[in-house]
Amino acid sequence: MLVSAKEMLTKAKAGHYAVGQFNINNLEWTKAILQTAQECNSPVILGVSEGAGKYMCGFKTVAAMVKAMVENLKITVPVALHLDHGSYEGAKACIEAGFSSIMFDGSHYAIDENVAKTTELVAICEEKGISIEAEVGAIGGEEDGVVGAGECADPNECKMIADLGVTMLAAGIGNIHGKYPANWAGLSFETLAAVQEKTGAMPLVLHGGTGIPAEQIKKAIDLGVSKINVNTECQLAFAAATRAYVEAGKDLKGKGFDPRKLLAPGVEAIKATVKEKMELFGSVNKA
Repeated sequence: MLVSAKEMLTKAKAGHYAVGQFNINNLEWTKAILQTAQECNSPVILGVSEGAGKYMCGFKTVAAMVKAMVENLKITVPVALHLDHGSYEGAKACIEAGFSSIMFDGSHYAIDENVAKTTELVAICEEKGISIEAEVGAIGGEEDGVVGAGECADPNECKMIADLGVTMLAAGIGNIHGKYPANWAGLSFETLAAVQEKTGAMPLVLHGGTGIPAEQIKKAIDLGVSKINVNTECQLAFAAATRAYVEAGKDLKGKGFDPRKLLAPGVEAIKATVKEKMELFGSVNKA
C-alpha cells in the first residue's frame, strides 16, 4: 500500500533526520530501492520524473508496477510514490494515475502564478489524501529540460507558498542537479536558516543530494531539511557496475548476455548506494 509522505516527513522533522527520495527508472531500480528500505527498516519515497514516467509507459503503468511490487515483496515500511519536478498537467495526471504524492514545480512561473496553480493543486491533494511538494527558487542543473542556475530562494516567497498548505517545500539554497562542479560554493545555510524561520514546522526538501559533503547534509538536516533527493549517484553506481560486468566478458558460454545477470551488479550497486544514504540521513530503523 502506498502512503502520503506527510506522516513520514512530519516524524522526520520532529526527529531531526531526513527521508530519502530515490528516483526510479525501471523495474530493477524499483525493486532494489524497496528491498533496501525494508532491510534498513526505513521509510522511503520513490521519485518519478516526467521523463522516466514516459519511458516506463506512463504514470498508470508506474503506479500499478509499484503497488504490485510492494505487495509481492511484502514491503511493510512506509512507501510514497512521488512525482518529481512535475508540471501542472503532469501533477494532475499523477493524481489520476494513483500516485500518493506529487511535486508541482512552479518555480519558473512568476510568484503570483505559482501561488495560483499551487493553491488549486493543494485543494485537490487534500481531498484525496495526497502529499504535495512545491518549489521556490530554481534548483541548479537540468532535469527533464528544466534548467536552473542554483539560485537561492526568497524566504518571504517561501512563506507565501508554505502558507498555502503544501506538505513540504523545496527551497533553492545553491544546490544543483547532477554532479557538482569543482568551483561550487556550497549550500547557503544563511538562506536555509531564514527559510526555516519563516516556515516553521514545514518539512523542507533538499534536491541534488548527490555530491554534497556529509557534513553539509547533516547541517541541512539540523536546519529543517526532512527529505533529500538522490538520483545521479544511483545512476553513476548502476552504470559503473554494469559496464564492469560487460567489460569482464561474463557472457553465457558465448551465447550472449542474460539481461537478468547483466543488470544484477548494477542492482547491487544501487542497493549499496541507497543504504549508505539512508544511514547518512538517519532514517534507518525509523519506519
